[in-house]
Amino acid sequence: MSPSSAAQTRLTIEVRSTPQGSATTWTLTCDPAGGTHPKADAACQALEKATDPFKPVPKDALCTQIHGGDQVATVTGTWRGASVNARFNRLNGCEIQRWEEVAALFAG
Repeated sequence: MSPSSAAQTRLTIEVRSTPQGSATTWTLTCDPAGGTHPKADAACQALEKATDPFKPVPKDALCTQIHGGDQVATVTGTWRGASVNARFNRLNGCEIQRWEEVAALFAG
């Protein structure tokens, strides 16, 4: 990320082991990596490598019907100056791939 986008990257990450479970919540800033996220460097690197990490799976996508787990996550805030309000889950192949692309955001 460029230095001008550093102040514009402020995210809140909320992860639950099940949709009804208790949430673990962290904050994340990048360039430099910081906030309360326990692996901020890895999380920022994952975001940097991802093509469009907060883009949802298209509604007409053909996805394998495999279940990768009950975990869910939400990411809100600002990334590279753009507003973020994204939800992640592992309910099918497309969602699992999306989760794995930025899995460092959800690892504590």
